[in-house]
Amino acid sequence: MQIFTELTKNPNLSIALGYFDGVHLGHQAVIKNAVDFARKNGEKSAVITFSDHPCCYFWGVCPKYILTRKEREEKIAELGVDYLYELDFESISGLTAEDYLKNILVKYFTPSSISTGWNHNFGYKKSGNVKFLAMNSKKFDYSYYELPAQKKENEIISSTAIRKLLSSGKIEKANTMLGYKFLISGEVIKGNQIGRTIGFKTANLIYPPELIDLPFGVYSVETEYGKGIANFGTRPTVNGKGTLLEVHILDFDNDIYGKNITVKFNKMIRAEKKFPSLDALKNQIISDINSI
Repeated sequence: MQIFTELTKNPNLSIALGYFDGVHLGHQAVIKNAVDFARKNGEKSAVITFSDHPCCYFWGVCPKYILTRKEREEKIAELGVDYLYELDFESISGLTAEDYLKNILVKYFTPSSISTGWNHNFGYKKSGNVKFLAMNSKKFDYSYYELPAQKKENEIISSTAIRKLLSSGKIEKANTMLGYKFLISGEVIKGNQIGRTIGFKTANLIYPPELIDLPFGVYSVETEYGKGIANFGTRPTVNGKGTLLEVHILDFDNDIYGKNITVKFNKMIRAEKKFPSLDALKNQIISDINSI
């Protein structure tokens, strides 16, 4: 997949429109539709999105994301997309829906098809929507596909719903809406190395500040090196400073300092708490491991 940050002439594309934070099952349906149309018609597919969430421009504060930008790119690439355009929202924020359709989408991409979610809005003051795209499909000679809401347990899948689930520790339900396990990637850094003194060596990562915050607590996780448990928080038993993600990988003792690992979250086991001693902490860790 080729990634562009500026508009280029790239005609006859099957395009998917949206921000796609999290690339959850609803987003996947939209993107797959564009990819499938392209493949059936011997064309190329593209996702047209923005480098940052539009809220960053409108409110001056970005929402907490479900995926980092790099991970979002990787998830989109996994769906078979040929081109990803991550545009600067501010540069086109003043365009009306008609201007955006005619002078951006049609001018640069002459789309053979456009796929969006059922609630897609665009253009100045959200002047464009699914009805607008459908109404103009004959005029600009593209097929339009409005993908219906995807649901889990009768609840509409959305980035907002997933953020709420993650921030309340409901990892398993969030994962069913994502269609994959919530994950964090980063470089393994050195900590205070207290874990190894009680028999539980950990790989420590800085929690990406742009991601939605999980509750401080202990989680069942998996990595490319095996399953494990992770503590996300301030480590109150050892008077820790700042927040850190500490991952104890079961039956693994290799030195991986400086390497990048991916931590996938299965479920929350319990909230973080302060223990009266390291022995008490050790006993709790054993109990946590036995629970997964």
